[in-house]
Amino acid sequence: MAQWKEMRLGLGMWVPALRGAALAAAAIVAIAANAAAAQPAVSPEATSPSGQAVPVFTRARLVSVEQDAGGKLYVRLKLLPRAKLPFTTQAFRVPDGALLAGLPAGAWVKFTARHVEGENTLTSIQVTEECKRF
Repeated sequence: MAQWKEMRLGLGMWVPALRGAALAAAAIVAIAANAAAAQPAVSPEATSPSGQAVPVFTRARLVSVEQDAGGKLYVRLKLLPRAKLPFTTQAFRVPDGALLAGLPAGAWVKFTARHVEGENTLTSIQVTEECKRF
């Protein structure tokens, strides 16, 4: 009798199908919530033995060091390709010129950066061995 009333309202087979889809969606959400709660927020490889986060370094080749008219110091770095992206050159603001002491143009470097006041800003940079893959 209940099926007859659903068909009379024009809902036909949709009502049972929608109930099944709602149950499936609720199950997926519950599984995802359990999986997220079981995983740590930071991977074990990204933490030091003392529990602090380890910085992630990006490898690049130092292209040039420039100073703009306002006196800000910038460094241009040619980044290694990732995920099928070609080589790209980006400019980073250098808050302290001492970071660049002893870095010749063309040197392979590894660095960390942050986005500060709307600009990519170097936080650390050091010379590293040449990347053999590229």
